Amino acid sequence: QVQLAESGGGSVQYGGSLRLSCAASGLSLDYYAIGWFRQAPGKEREGVSCISNSDGSPYYADSVRGRFTISRDNGQNTFYLQMSSLKPEDTAVYYCATAASCADVFWNTYDYWGQGTQVTVSS
Repeated sequence: QVQLAESGGGSVQYGGSLRLSCAASGLSLDYYAIGWFRQAPGKEREGVSCISNSDGSPYYADSVRGRFTISRDNGQNTFYLQMSSLKPEDTAVYYCATAASCADVFWNTYDYWGQGTQVTVSS
């Protein structure tokens, strides 16, 4: 059974940092693009970041580029999203996901995704 489990969400103040983790079981992340998307109340789902399965390149939404960093630990079958300089507009439920490509992540088409973790940034 495939499972993706996010952790690390919480409440922080403007300018703070959080590190999200996504632990995968039942599949090897080696074969997928791996990424994060978020959903805020009343807003469209937004692809945040992804690591390509073809060349390992990271990709970021314009809204988070320079503030968020995606990384992976192949040995642990886990990947991460380091979030810095957080803003209130980053408040959302964050989900980790796997997909056939990073284009799919940013087009909201996933193979598997987790239950989500809440990130709240106060001003």
